[in-house]
Amino acid sequence: MNLEMHQFKAEFFKALAHPLRIKILEILAEGDKSVNEIQSLIGSEGSTVSQQLTVLRGKNIVSGTKDGNRVIYSLQDPMIIELLAISRQIFNNHLVDTIMLLDKMKETE
Repeated sequence: MNLEMHQFKAEFFKALAHPLRIKILEILAEGDKSVNEIQSLIGSEGSTVSQQLTVLRGKNIVSGTKDGNRVIYSLQDPMIIELLAISRQIFNNHLVDTIMLLDKMKETE
């Protein structure tokens, strides 16, 4: 069971390991969007956005629902929003540590 969970986590984080995919998730955290809306907000080509959405869909991180001739994408699990917030906090913590280290270096000069 542990090996299966570790494998799931590794595959899950691998699916998140692209800046454009993170940006897409941040956009979807604000609400459901079509490919065209996502593309417009990112300022990227439709094919690039579609490729990244395919990866996220393949790992059940986002889901798509047909609405006429377009697909509306949404987060599969709202906890993704919390994960993004936690990763931002971890980033901020690293910045604080780096600033403190720089301040100490300045004091010793």
